[in-house]
Amino acid sequence: MRVVSLVPSLTEAVAASDPGLLVGVTDWCTHPPDLDAHGVLRIKGTKNPDVAAIVQLAPDLVIANEEENRPADLDALRAAGQDVLVTEIRTLPEALRELERVLVDGCGLPRPGWLDEAREAWESLTPVGTGLRAVVPIWRRPWMVLGRDTFAGDLLARLGVENVYADHPERYPRIPVDELNAASPDLVVLPDEPYRFTADDGPEAFGPLPAALVDGRRLTWYGPSLTEAPGRLSAALRAALR
Repeated sequence: MRVVSLVPSLTEAVAASDPGLLVGVTDWCTHPPDLDAHGVLRIKGTKNPDVAAIVQLAPDLVIANEEENRPADLDALRAAGQDVLVTEIRTLPEALRELERVLVDGCGLPRPGWLDEAREAWESLTPVGTGLRAVVPIWRRPWMVLGRDTFAGDLLARLGVENVYADHPERYPRIPVDELNAASPDLVVLPDEPYRFTADDGPEAFGPLPAALVDGRRLTWYGPSLTEAPGRLSAALRAALR
């Protein structure tokens, strides 16, 4: 079985189950960190994959995501005769279901134990609080935040944190920082991807508002990181609220 992954989360999921299946991954696939040592070809980014290079690899399956990858690129791969499996993930249950579809149905692997560990970790967590309202920037210049119907927003809700813009008509709206502050949230959640917010880049825009700097991989990736995500995210949120 030869697999090309166009999504960093799915790359990590396949590698955690059988790394020998991967023959091509994107430039943004950073986990596991030893991918290049195993001779896996980089096929450019999630939004601009090198279709010709992928076809040259002759994969049995290309795995993708409806949000991460562009329909035009996936159509080009199908037109070139590639079998493309596209995931749709907006919630934790969808992530667990789609990961099983990719690994078991798509790649022919046994159901990995870490899927059950991830489900149990999320089912057994104690929420950080109730009724906590947060803004969740994902970019600045311009400021962009989590809006409606996002995987990260679903995880935060399970942690007891309500996204202020969860009902916004856009999934990733552009909101000026003065409007973010005017929404009177209880805290701001700042992940380190896709924009790398740090202690010196982001919190200063929100004055005295508590700022939780969180691992973006634990907040936005669906894969083995889900087993650790509840504990790591809870700790970061609680530290910010002390």
